[in-house]
Order: sequence, then structure tokens, then C-alpha cells
Amino acid sequence: MLRNLRRALAAALLIATALAIPSAPAQAAPLTITNGTQFRDTAGNVLHAHGGGVLKAGGYYYWFGENRNPDNTFRAVSVYRSTDLVNWEFRRDVLTSSSHPELNVANIERPKVIYNAATGRYVMWMHKENGRDYSEARAAVASSATVDGDYTYHGSFRPLGRHMSRDITLYDDGGTAYMISAADENYDLHIYRLTPDYLNVASLVGNFWNDAHREAPAMFKRGSTYFLLTSGATGWSPNQAKYATAPSVSGPWTGWTNVGDGTTFGSQPAFVLPVQGSSTTSYLYMGDRWAGAWGGPVNDSQYVWLPITFPSATSMSLSWHAQVTIDAATGEITGSGPGRRTGSPPGTAAR
Repeated sequence: MLRNLRRALAAALLIATALAIPSAPAQAAPLTITNGTQFRDTAGNVLHAHGGGVLKAGGYYYWFGENRNPDNTFRAVSVYRSTDLVNWEFRRDVLTSSSHPELNVANIERPKVIYNAATGRYVMWMHKENGRDYSEARAAVASSATVDGDYTYHGSFRPLGRHMSRDITLYDDGGTAYMISAADENYDLHIYRLTPDYLNVASLVGNFWNDAHREAPAMFKRGSTYFLLTSGATGWSPNQAKYATAPSVSGPWTGWTNVGDGTTFGSQPAFVLPVQGSSTTSYLYMGDRWAGAWGGPVNDSQYVWLPITFPSATSMSLSWHAQVTIDAATGEITGSGPGRRTGSPPGTAAR
């Protein structure tokens, strides 16, 4: 009996130990997405992360984005997570229209999240409007102690009290964070340095593109070169993407260079994600094919993801691929196949 009791205690100890160890994310394998489609999450539901961005934390990629009501007003910032960048699990709506009275009727666009190591908080910046028109042109900020927890809304404002702020992105340059936004009725692009807690604007680094009429900024760094990818300001309709480069965030920045075709393959930039693996680091263009271009609501929008190639250290290139295969473990991203290069409603034939 004593021997059986010892065996039972040992078995119980093994089970308790196993339960106490958190499971590690599964190893990624090469998987393929189809462009010009509405992605679905692991439960089979349409994935709503429009105008969003991706943050890697704890072995997972977290994708934040817009989830709108049928009238295109703000419903939530939704977050999904994945180990392989293809299979996305819905986690929660981390910010909703009931999170703060200011959000009850609003437009919240292009949410981006970065982590502040000094404060231990995840900080989200967004473009905020009143839900009726685009007269506010404000930036909004929220934060959370966990990457996919409830985000506390800290309010909205015009940077430095006076600058309009519409389409935005964030960039963390080794602990110094920047917010880039379209200003002056989208004619200018401003780069701001954030305060150490990432919750406010410290200074205007520069307005390097006066009268450029660009929006949808996406910043990334490859080697020693900073790239800023943008679209023109043509509403829901896609247009020619252009990029500029610089040796530092504060410049000097080059002029604009075209990339992709005249409609960026029927999409608008949302984010550029570096995918670092065991073999290489690839750069993934993440774009939105907005349903507004054919008169649909935002939540009917589709996604276009493409591998970025680099003819030189200071140039980039985008080519169309109907399918893109991502190996998050090795970092390799490849494209293949013909298909829907331009925007079209769901269910229509390729063109």
C-alpha cells in the first residue's frame, strides 16, 4: 500500500509540474496566403484587422487593426495572434466604442502598437475622428500592461497642440519611439519623437515632405537605411505607392520613388513587417484592398501581402504574386501565381 501511495504521489507531482510549465508556441512551417481575399481566423470568421500593424511578443505575432460597424464607424480595435503569420487566432477586442465616452461615436483608424520596456506597457496610437466627418484630425493614445489585454484610453489631441494628424504609423528605433502622421490636410508628413513613456509627443523632428500629399505611412529599417513607404491621398481608391530613404530618422530624406504598379496592385500600405528567422530576414508588405473603392463597407475589405525585394541597399521593389508563402521559422517569403492584381468585390472574377 505504501509503495502504491508513493507511486500515486510521484505521478501527481509529475502532472502538477507539467501543468505549471506554459506551453511554447508551435514551430512555424511554410504556409501560403492568397492575395486579394478576406482572410479568416482559426475559427473560420472573417478577420478584421484593417489598417493595422503587427508586434512580436513572447513567441507570437500580434496583429492589431480596425473592426468597424456597417456604417464604417468605430466598433473595436481587434487583435489576433499567430506563430506562422498565416493561421490567426482571435484574441479579443482590446479597445471598443464603450471603452471611453469619446469613442461612443468615432472613427478610429490605423492603430499601431509598440512596447515600452521602461514602463512595461504596450502603447497604441491611432488616428481619431468624431464619426461624422474628418474635421478633428487628432491622434489618440491607449495603453495596456499586457499585449492583448484591455487598453486604457488616454484621450486624443493634435500633436503639439496645433498640428493636424490623420494617417499614422509608429516606429521604435532602439528605445526611442517616433510617430509619423499626415498633417495639413494630408499635404505634409510629419515625424514626431515621442516622450520616454511613449504616451505623448516630445518634439517635431521634421516635415521633410511639404506639399507632398502623401498618406498611409509605413516605416522600417533594413541595414543602415530607413525606408518610408506611403500612398497618395485619393480616398478609398488605390494609387501609386512611393518611398523615400534616409540614413537616420531625422534625415536627410530623399525624394519619392515609385514602387509597384500604378495602383500598388489595388492596395494601400498598412505596415511593413520584418520577419527574422534562422536563415534570413525578409520584409513583408501588408496592404489593404479597401472595399470603399467599389462602394462596400470597410469590413468587406481584403488584404494584399507581398514580399519586398531590394535591388540595392537604398532601393526596394514590389511585384505582384497571387499567392505568398511564408516560412516564419526561416524568415523566407516567396511569391507565385497569377491572379487578381486589381481591386474587385468579393466573389467576382479575377481581372
